[in-house]
Amino acid sequence: MKKWTFITSHGAVLALIAKHGEIKAIEIATALGITERSVRRITADLEAEGYLHKTRNGRVNRYEVNPKLPSQRPESQDITIGELLRMLLSSVGNEDNA
Repeated sequence: MKKWTFITSHGAVLALIAKHGEIKAIEIATALGITERSVRRITADLEAEGYLHKTRNGRVNRYEVNPKLPSQRPESQDITIGELLRMLLSSVGNEDNA
């Protein structure tokens, strides 16, 4: 039986980046149980759409999430990514990171 989740890989990667800011792709991959290649594809997608801005900091990428963009889902475009991340991260006590 295939395992499924309510949060897509894109959403989970974005939440981890919002929580940590400076995190390696391999660390994201390990935390989420996906490949590093998938993480790189997802972060490229998020960056291309404006949800992430990446800068190099030594050997680690530093990410900034754009909290003002709307959700990708048409029925929830009145919810910003910042609001969505606050909801996701509040369950782990990290409301201030989004």
